[in-house]
Amino acid sequence: MRRIETVRELRRWSEAERTAGARVALVPTMGALHAGHLSLVEHARRRAERVVVSIFVNPTQFGPGEDLDHYPRDLERDLDRCRAAGVDVVFTPGVAEMYPPGGQTRVEVGALAEPLCGRSRPTHFGGVATVVTKLLLAARPHVAVFGQKDFQQLLVIRRLARDLLLEVEIVGAPIVREPDGVALSSRNRNLAPAARRQATALVRALDAAEAARAAGERRRDALLALVRRELAKAPDAELDYAELRDPETLEPARERLAGPALLALAVHLPGSEPGARVRLIDNRVLEDPS
Repeated sequence: MRRIETVRELRRWSEAERTAGARVALVPTMGALHAGHLSLVEHARRRAERVVVSIFVNPTQFGPGEDLDHYPRDLERDLDRCRAAGVDVVFTPGVAEMYPPGGQTRVEVGALAEPLCGRSRPTHFGGVATVVTKLLLAARPHVAVFGQKDFQQLLVIRRLARDLLLEVEIVGAPIVREPDGVALSSRNRNLAPAARRQATALVRALDAAEAARAAGERRRDALLALVRRELAKAPDAELDYAELRDPETLEPARERLAGPALLALAVHLPGSEPGARVRLIDNRVLEDPS
């Protein structure tokens, strides 16, 4: 496994691999790797001969007062995990490498970035779009793999790739969950013990809505009321949003569902440090039982 820290060296490596006829896959991460990230590597390996994992905690996707300073970092452990997973290259740039001094250019996305996480984190997706564009231009992959836990992010990146005419396939990989159903996240380790137990309310809410939809419930408000009742069983959870949206456009779902609908959730739970709050997200596409 090779570690690369500069865009120039990564481009040189990728160009050599492409010239030799190898397909290149990119798995962008912010580190603190867990089994969910490693599943993305597995998906990448099935689609390409060479796999690059980027590890970069991107400052521009964190807003004021968010957890940039407390975002978990463990580079040596991450490198060991990449090595064991058969990763070919780990790209670990510094902030100045990705954002040269004096830089003024940012990538902004329109309507897809406005609802859900975009409402409470208005600068987030601009930061995501900017860094992902830079990573795609640096690595020049044939395919890039992202987790479906960040469903809105996946839609934003697919739109970005189409709009900017980037020759890359954007692949979404299924959510990987812990034994109790909680979606794997680097932020889970920052939860207070009691909050970690309450985090199962998210998956219970998704399960309840899915079961009701499978039984024929089509009323949007009835499904959301069921979700909120389940989330209310976590007394320390502060609801950010619980919404039903079109899984392609993110437009609000109709009052009576007429097809698949994205159920997206976000809550804040107490962190392990005094006064800290940890934001968790989860989602599921509720299929039309007909």
